[in-house]
Amino acid sequence: MNTPHPRLHELRFRPARDTDLASLVRLRDDAARRLLARGVTGQWQPGELGPDHFRQIMETGEVWLAESGGRAVGAWELWWQDEDAWGPQSLSAGYVHRLMVDHATVPPGTGRRLLHAAEDRIAETGRTLVRLDCLAGNEPLTAYYLDAGYRVVGRKDGKPQPGGTPKSFTLLEKALSG
Repeated sequence: MNTPHPRLHELRFRPARDTDLASLVRLRDDAARRLLARGVTGQWQPGELGPDHFRQIMETGEVWLAESGGRAVGAWELWWQDEDAWGPQSLSAGYVHRLMVDHATVPPGTGRRLLHAAEDRIAETGRTLVRLDCLAGNEPLTAYYLDAGYRVVGRKDGKPQPGGTPKSFTLLEKALSG
């Protein structure tokens, strides 16, 4: 029988603040280095996003931080619209972006905990769908989201990227039970 890692229950979620910008950049750059080490070269690059990116998202959406033992160990962005990927939509969905965890310090399953927290936050607003995208062709990440209950609903070619060239993405969504 698998016993949960003792630190999993110690996760605390809170909205990020300006004082968290350096931690957010560190998490993003570490995640980018991990992807590159695993051979995923088209998704994220270290140094691609700085504090200004996260500050802007905090002004137009939400950035959430996961902490354990007083240290930032994960984060995600929550947007209330994403017309670049999804086009004009009704206000029925929340959009999760840049889900990232510090794999060096957290146990397996932490990313799923962050994803559930993002889903719960979206449900709190009365929205009924969670949407996200992942780099087209990143089959392990697509499988991860499928295993979490998402379904592929389309593809977006040429989505603009902050600090980079437009890319193609697989679009996924999950209905929230309410």
